[in-house]
Amino acid sequence: MPAAYPFSAIVGLADLRLALLLTAVNPAIGGVLVRGEKGTAKSTVVRALAILLPELDAVRGCRFGCDPSGPDPECPDGPHDATAPAVRRRSSLVELPVGATEDRVVGTLDIQRALKEGVKAYEPGLLATAHRGLLYVDEVNLLPDHLVDLLLDAAAMGRAHVERDGVSVKHAARFLLVGTMNPEEGEPRPQLVDRFGLVVSVTSPDEPAPRAEVVRRRLAYDADPDGFAARWAAEDASLAHRIADARERLAAVELPDRELDRIARICLAYGVDGLRADIVVARAALTLAAWHGRDAVTAEDVRDAARLALPHRRRRDPLDPPGTDEERLEETLSNEDFEPEPEPEPPGGGAPRGEDGVDGAESEGGAGEQPVAAPGQAYRPRVLTLPKTGERAHAGRRSLAYARRGRVVGARLPLGAGAPHLPATLRAAAARGSRTVAPGDLREAVHVGREANLVLFVVDASGSMAARQRMSTVKAAVLSLLRDAYQRRDRVGMITFRGTGADEVLPPTSSHEVGVQRLARLRTGGRTPLAAGLEAAARTLRAERRRDPRRRPLLVLVTDGRNTSGADPLTVVPSLAGTSAVVVDCEAGPVRLGLARRLAAALDAPCVPLAQLSATNRMGRAA
Repeated sequence: MPAAYPFSAIVGLADLRLALLLTAVNPAIGGVLVRGEKGTAKSTVVRALAILLPELDAVRGCRFGCDPSGPDPECPDGPHDATAPAVRRRSSLVELPVGATEDRVVGTLDIQRALKEGVKAYEPGLLATAHRGLLYVDEVNLLPDHLVDLLLDAAAMGRAHVERDGVSVKHAARFLLVGTMNPEEGEPRPQLVDRFGLVVSVTSPDEPAPRAEVVRRRLAYDADPDGFAARWAAEDASLAHRIADARERLAAVELPDRELDRIARICLAYGVDGLRADIVVARAALTLAAWHGRDAVTAEDVRDAARLALPHRRRRDPLDPPGTDEERLEETLSNEDFEPEPEPEPPGGGAPRGEDGVDGAESEGGAGEQPVAAPGQAYRPRVLTLPKTGERAHAGRRSLAYARRGRVVGARLPLGAGAPHLPATLRAAAARGSRTVAPGDLREAVHVGREANLVLFVVDASGSMAARQRMSTVKAAVLSLLRDAYQRRDRVGMITFRGTGADEVLPPTSSHEVGVQRLARLRTGGRTPLAAGLEAAARTLRAERRRDPRRRPLLVLVTDGRNTSGADPLTVVPSLAGTSAVVVDCEAGPVRLGLARRLAAALDAPCVPLAQLSATNRMGRAA
């Protein structure tokens, strides 16, 4: 195996290098989330960090890496004798694949030993292997929800708790968590982001000289990995020695009251939620002081710690644009008289108005454009689901699907590494007239869980929707559905139609923030080419089926049903056969033609009046 790329040979990326070194010194900071576009050496830097982590002692033969000086009293391989022999080894680097199963992460019943020896034995997972080491998750934003839940539990408690397949096990699981992600592929759950102590955004060098140096070093490494690593070995050894020294010095570093007060005032002024930010900034500041060989935290340590620990904690809404508000942070850090940030005013509009309260102007307006209407305030919409039960390929929360976890609904012959169904296994053995279980008797549990879907919005942006208050209400509805799609882990796309045609303003993506931005800039005006919108939707869905045939689509058509330009929309309906759809009826005014309802009937889709899209009706009761 070739030598790992040396940490010291990394060009630039100063904030990322510093964040990783700080968490190597003090894992209690909470790990690092690295955000950056593709090809910015995120994975290379993380893997290079592993060779700098100090060696550690572990109880010989313990699969859970217990420390001989303080073994875990609940270790499944214990209890360990204080005089048990120890082994010296490097800190582990464990990579958690996005497609890993729950069994692989937390461990499970050892089926082979259970069948052959009749014993209930536990086979450890990746969390056990990562104990006292580094757990690396590439593309952490694509991690399925059930694995995110496991990481959150382990990160909060420092222990893994396994209750499955007749096994009840607890073991220590303290690790340095590092995740990398490309923001273009969507954001991770806010709960997971909040668990990362530090967040760093990385970009490619914007000057020719550093870009050329990156290429030069990479080519030298590819030509002779071992020789290249040897040339940087002294500098890497110096960093490793500095990490070990900082770990020993950390306990003696003091945090003066004036700097603790500064941290509290910075967090108040920056508008963070909760107290985790204060704790992380304090820990990072202490670690910075230890890293620089100081005995007490300084104002500069607090500034650098806040710059790494605060930006991702200020977001008020999961669909707010991500990234660092550098100006606000610098203003907060430089202002001697810190003032708490005022709470933001909610966007205009308020709760969705009923159809009788919406401006009923229906002018088609010719080709003229109307001013951009701001979305009204978002709300919790009704849950839109797909009929029948799918075969889950994408974990989520929208529609029922057969899955690897969830409610048990039956049993089948094993198809993979699914959890065993013990009652069905015993029944199969009994059907043979045997009192013992053979491998051929094994049955696998069938689970029904939830899957994520592709939600394609087709929005009427014509003149009949252009009355300012009415379009604000429509945008509030679509914004609410976008937020719901984010929470349910769906992919989203958006098509608008007006004038003489339709535009795909948002190709199917997991980046819901882009959908919010496109919606805010959406202009209205012109005639209503409803058929063109449906044709564009059919083309997009055909392409997506070829790209990902197992992800089921849900078409959400937002329209008043009018069609004043182009073909008859009913002639396009056959091209959408088999597609689950929902029609949001935006028709308003004293005269209702019922066009959206007729179109919904042709699509075999429910028709939901805009005023009834909220999850609560006007009396405040759940719909």
